[in-house]
Amino acid sequence: MKSFYWLVKREFWEHKGGFVTAPIVAGIIALVLNLMLLITTEVLGRRWAGVGKGDSFHTNFDGAFNGDNLVQAGAVLDMTLYGVTFLILGVMAIVVFFYCLGALYDDRRDRSILFWKSLPLSDTNTVLSKAASAVVVAPAIAVVTGVISGLLLMVVVAIFATFHGVPAWRLLMEAHPFRVVFTLLLLLPLYAIWALPTLGWLMLCSAWARSKPFLWAIALPIAAGIVVSWFGLMGLFNRGSGWFWANVVGRLLGSLVPGGWVGQNNELIIMHGHDDPASVLQSLDLAYHYSALANPSTWIGAIAGVAMIAGAIWFRRWRDDS
Repeated sequence: MKSFYWLVKREFWEHKGGFVTAPIVAGIIALVLNLMLLITTEVLGRRWAGVGKGDSFHTNFDGAFNGDNLVQAGAVLDMTLYGVTFLILGVMAIVVFFYCLGALYDDRRDRSILFWKSLPLSDTNTVLSKAASAVVVAPAIAVVTGVISGLLLMVVVAIFATFHGVPAWRLLMEAHPFRVVFTLLLLLPLYAIWALPTLGWLMLCSAWARSKPFLWAIALPIAAGIVVSWFGLMGLFNRGSGWFWANVVGRLLGSLVPGGWVGQNNELIIMHGHDDPASVLQSLDLAYHYSALANPSTWIGAIAGVAMIAGAIWFRRWRDDS
């Protein structure tokens, strides 16, 4: 366990730019863009209202934000926190995608694998430390960064509302940031399970491919999908090719995308009459998200991912391209 801990720490320090810097930069960009949007809304609002530069532009929404409207405004702030966090998780997914492709290939390419194999470190621990870094460490850092960025944006929006007659404390009191943070943290284990097919496939390609693992990882599933579509076009299969693209190609290449499990057992909540923010958030609770575990395809994908990680360990043990 001690060696495993240091292997994970090594991955963190070697890829600190992708694991830490990229989420922070994404959070700063999200804050700047949203601030620009608020300023643009203010300026265009002044022009639309015909307010001059020397006049004050103040619209009082205090009467409008009472009762249910105030609750909905708080729900919008919660959605803002979710949205910023999932945006940063999306950036993290791109970083992790390319990290996994190079995780076991790069040290074979630069021959540093000979050094690491000379150390008392097992191939199993080496591969599993890289897998843990991809689906545990990186998402946790992204969630923390997203929460900080989202909270800052919530405060900015609340301050902006203060200038239009709605006290910031009234909006923030209707928001539920602690519940949002608690939900995001509890979704990390579900994300780790859901991401296993893509994680396993990319690491298998990284350990197996002698060159250009990116092309192999992309080309093989897409080529298989094209062949299955051709067989379907020829009428050789009763099942449509859409199933293969969604459950095989999609899971192999897209499972790192956060929230991909939404709609696995149910249609999207918003399609069932939940057309207000508070109702949508209440419906998209932890029970809804974890209902994806009741779908056999989730566990089939996870088992396939574990099998591919085992294959990556095998290739790591026997292939050094020497």
